Amino acid sequence: MAVAKNSVVTLHYEMFDADNQLLDKTEEPIAYLHGGYDGIFPLVEEALHGKEVGDSVDVTLSPDDAFGEQDPELVRIEDVNVFPVEVEAGMMFEADDPETGDVVIYRVTDVANGKAVVDGNHPLAGMRLRFKATIEEVREATAEEIAHGHVHGPHGHHH
Repeated sequence: MAVAKNSVVTLHYEMFDADNQLLDKTEEPIAYLHGGYDGIFPLVEEALHGKEVGDSVDVTLSPDDAFGEQDPELVRIEDVNVFPVEVEAGMMFEADDPETGDVVIYRVTDVANGKAVVDGNHPLAGMRLRFKATIEEVREATAEEIAHGHVHGPHGHHH
């Protein structure tokens, strides 16, 4: 069966940066609902369309196709006293975006002289990425999965 709209695709992937350093790979395969449900990068979804079990794709993603460009407005300097704990580089905090109400995850990138630099950009924002994937299984989605817009079952249920 070929990958088509409303099929559930199970795959293994590896993601590399522009220098071909491995950034991420699957230990367990991931499953997503194919057909524009935002389960995977649209460009990767396009490449997988029509492919079958055992086929591989190798897609290079510009920042716009992946995690977006760096947004300088998401980098802020805060007084360390505003944090509920002693703050160190690498810590993550959630905050509400005052304009959209969305939750933004901020990463502390630096702490010095009583100030902390926090960055709300995705750690891979502004990067070109290479995404290699191999299809392990393709099946038709259930009516419930299509209605919910995501996969249910052992590898795919998430909220």
